[in-house]
Amino acid sequence: MADVVAYLNGLVWSRALIFLCLAVGLYFSIRTRFMQVRCIGEMVRLMFRGRASEAGVSPFQALAMSLSGRVGTGNIAGVATAITFGGPGAIFWMWVMAFLGAATSYVECTLAQLYKEKDDQGQYRGGPAFYIEKAMGQRWYAWIFAVVTIIAMGLLLPGVQANSIAAGVNNAWGVAPSVSAAVIVVALGFIVFGGVKRIARFAEIVVPFMALAYILVAVVIVLINIEQVPAMVGLIVRSAFGLEAGFGAVLGLAVEWGVKRGVYSNEAGQGSAAHAAAAAEVKHPAQQGYVQAFAVYVDTLFVCSATAFMVLVTGRYNVQAPAGGFLVERLPGMETGPGYTQAAVEAVMPGFGASFVALALMFFAFTTIVAYYYIAETNVAYINRRVHRPWLSLVLKAALLVSVTYGAVRSAGVAWDLGDLGVGVMAWLNIVAILILQRPALQCLRDYEAQKRAGGEPVFDPRRLGIRNADWWEERHRTTTSKETP
Repeated sequence: MADVVAYLNGLVWSRALIFLCLAVGLYFSIRTRFMQVRCIGEMVRLMFRGRASEAGVSPFQALAMSLSGRVGTGNIAGVATAITFGGPGAIFWMWVMAFLGAATSYVECTLAQLYKEKDDQGQYRGGPAFYIEKAMGQRWYAWIFAVVTIIAMGLLLPGVQANSIAAGVNNAWGVAPSVSAAVIVVALGFIVFGGVKRIARFAEIVVPFMALAYILVAVVIVLINIEQVPAMVGLIVRSAFGLEAGFGAVLGLAVEWGVKRGVYSNEAGQGSAAHAAAAAEVKHPAQQGYVQAFAVYVDTLFVCSATAFMVLVTGRYNVQAPAGGFLVERLPGMETGPGYTQAAVEAVMPGFGASFVALALMFFAFTTIVAYYYIAETNVAYINRRVHRPWLSLVLKAALLVSVTYGAVRSAGVAWDLGDLGVGVMAWLNIVAILILQRPALQCLRDYEAQKRAGGEPVFDPRRLGIRNADWWEERHRTTTSKETP
């Protein structure tokens, strides 16, 4: 199984996908006139505007839901793994991927808002499957994406998060993976059987707290080692371009692992964050595009950088690049990515570091599993629109719990390979779709900015822009107009 998964990963994560992610991010940055730089103030303002409704969550809750999917084991174990196999320069390419990916995230999340709809329970649903069918008119392609996403988010990716929780807890306290699996399953069952509102409330409380606490500890560690910061930054930049002795031979690996882990962590182009974006109650589709673009920054520039700085500034990575390839010399207790991060914090805060990282990983990874379930459930809801099978949701819940149990006790290598496979296939399918469907998202951006310049609060009428099949927004505009007309 490991050999088959590794072979498939080699096909999916070829250099074509690596450079496609970078090229698409650059392309959308140019098309949006680098909105990820121009509009930072508006992004922050919109995060705290608007309220939840009976059908949708607030913009901040949608941000927290998407961050719960973005901020996970990739931010702790994934960053350490990127440094291990790609060298310190991988962090630079993660930053590049975040900067460019913010524009990609704007496009996919605005499309998700634009083509959202209400399900049988009156909740907003949307995502790539919805906008592929409505805007592209290719239902077969939408079904492929929905099925792939259900498999990836319901079966493949949760195992990575559970595996990292089990590894971190085992490193810190010696708890057996089977015990960790049992605890995760019980807690997860309580959340996933509560519906989207419970998921949103849970994410709104937990995600900001865990991210701020983790960043605060990283800041303390960096300040304690402040004299090492200039050398650390120089090491990252030099090794990113193969200028550092010992890392020149792995320049390609720095780019590959930086982009690969960047996409895994911030999810730009993957299409997963678009599902949470569609659930928000907003007055203009572009507003969620703005908010979700900022979420990419929070994930990579803040949380991933926190891990990278802790590992590098304390010197708790042990790699070398011989002629035969990039070899990792694993230290005792560091068999997995979390081990490197735990060792970094433990070096500065003895008796506290390993436990703190284990706790952070528990929160990060657990909320990510919850977000994965919501994304998979949304695609089940998409399928149920045409083929009504209520039992599909129960099958998904059971499959998720089995995946988490299996992932917690299996080898880390297989877990990560399965997760990468799921991310890669979703990215291929979604990037092709948003390249074809970009025009409505770019129209929304121009419309929003034009209304802002004219003064007043932007409102959205898809028919005025010539956008078709945005049924929910058309109905909303008709209803609003009829109420305002005497």
